[in-house]
Amino acid sequence: MFTNEIIATFNELEMLLYKYIMQNKEKVVYMRIRDLADETHVSTSTIMRFCRKLNCEGFSEFKVKLKLLLDEKSDITIKSGQHVLAEFFERTQNEKFTSKLEDAAEAISKANHVFFVGIGSSGILAEYGARYFSSLGKFSTYLKDWYMPIHANLNNSITIALSVSGENEFTISHIHKLKENSSKILSITNNGQSTIAKISDKNVSYYVTEEFFDKSNITTQIPVIFILEEMARMVYEKSRKND
Repeated sequence: MFTNEIIATFNELEMLLYKYIMQNKEKVVYMRIRDLADETHVSTSTIMRFCRKLNCEGFSEFKVKLKLLLDEKSDITIKSGQHVLAEFFERTQNEKFTSKLEDAAEAISKANHVFFVGIGSSGILAEYGARYFSSLGKFSTYLKDWYMPIHANLNNSITIALSVSGENEFTISHIHKLKENSSKILSITNNGQSTIAKISDKNVSYYVTEEFFDKSNITTQIPVIFILEEMARMVYEKSRKND
């Protein structure tokens, strides 16, 4: 309803009106136009112009749309992740999944440099992964600056790319830049058929049900933490045996 494009067209009075409505949505749906005008100290004609910018014929239609928006929000329920995680941990007990982790850990242990990339919540976990690997003796770097020029030959390096959807454009472009500089790519994604999984040299997928709240992806990241920590421990064990 309130898109960025529409909000950008609001003048000073309309912006005051917008802020009041956002803070008092439950109250506004039951107000008369005159009541809202008094509360916000704007004219009824300003409110009507505001409504027309939102593709509403008048204040009554605006209130109906606002009420529908509130009803949609109230219907959203956040499910418990216990069942999803139980299924995931059950899948980790099979030999195929363990073999993938072992293969990934082998590649990481042989690399001279380990980089992590990701954005949003995946970026936070990428930073955590770099710290965790470094704590277990495999020095790793989280590449936070997407626009950092990479001119060095990254031969014998591996980049661990994190993405829930496996379709994030920023992460994909970063992967391409690293591949052009000879870095091997190991991705951790929710879906093994995603773009990032397909362009990677190796992929570990965890396949849990994706969840969204509004436009935010709130899919549990516990499987990613588990995979990162298991791989780091495997890398540590391999380095200890080699020593």
